[in-house]
Amino acid sequence: MAEGEIRVGLIGYGLAGAVFHAPLVAATEGMRLAIVVTGNAERAEQARREHSGADIVASAERLWERAGELDLVVVASPNVTHVPFARTALENGLAAVVDKPFAATSAEAQGLADEARRRNLLLSVFQNRRWDGDFLTVRRLLAEGALGDVHRFESRFERWRPVPKEGWRESGDPAEAGGTLYDLGSHLIDQALVLWGPVARVYAEVDRRRPGVQVDDDAFVALEHASGVRSHLRMSAAAPEHDLRFRVLGSRAAYLKHGLDAQEAALREGTRPGAGWGAEPRERWGRLGAVDEWTPVPTEPGAWPAYYAGVAAAMRDGAPPPVDPADAVQGLRIIEAARRSAAECAVIELQ
Repeated sequence: MAEGEIRVGLIGYGLAGAVFHAPLVAATEGMRLAIVVTGNAERAEQARREHSGADIVASAERLWERAGELDLVVVASPNVTHVPFARTALENGLAAVVDKPFAATSAEAQGLADEARRRNLLLSVFQNRRWDGDFLTVRRLLAEGALGDVHRFESRFERWRPVPKEGWRESGDPAEAGGTLYDLGSHLIDQALVLWGPVARVYAEVDRRRPGVQVDDDAFVALEHASGVRSHLRMSAAAPEHDLRFRVLGSRAAYLKHGLDAQEAALREGTRPGAGWGAEPRERWGRLGAVDEWTPVPTEPGAWPAYYAGVAAAMRDGAPPPVDPADAVQGLRIIEAARRSAAECAVIELQ
């Protein structure tokens, strides 16, 4: 589409739909949230309050009946529905954004990417943490050469959930793509690929730490990139202490950063993108240096709204998608290799 309003249908109004996607779509110039799908009465009422201009329907079938009124479908429903809903959107001639994890397997993801390419339709994966302020700061430091030649990238995304919650994250059904590797690992692996490129070898330790859990809730993944950089990624739902976020070691200096990007917390609290969005206070800045000499480093403002601005540019102007589905396919191949590595106690070579 070259011009005009982009009409968006959102499938799912749980955490992903209500907190992440709907507010960011609403904040994007030239986009309009037209239809929201939720079969939950309480969530339907919430959607009416928060997005009075959108029609609320109880099922995806009702949305497909009105496909001619839409340009883009956002799939923020349970993981098991990601591939079938995205495929149906493409079959209806609609662009699609799919929440992570893109699919349960790399083969399913590749098939969906091939379908979008065959139909010449936009397909993108919501890897919003490419626009975390701390990650943008790492990219800035690399561009400036402040770290020298980086040899190790340490990245953590850890939570403390001693009692498992209901939902896909704790489901043992492989189709649900539950567990910490799919949930948190999707972000960490994607960021590592963006920074350091293709992966040659994978080693992983994947565990179930909490009593009664059906899926992995604690994992360590080591990636050897073709560039020579090693990424050490830690993810957990069973970490009572989880302050360190990044430790990037280079030939000239190191960068250390504590605490998570604040955009998720802001959206959960009801704050919406606007002036000052994503800014981080000085006391939360990371530091650059070595041994006893450290300098505070201002954190780049977080920029999650840039994702949907990129979707709009891709649909209007033919710009590349903000996240290419091929990147998500590679991320899923690494998750599969990590599971195999943990099962076989072996380093897995990627072809």
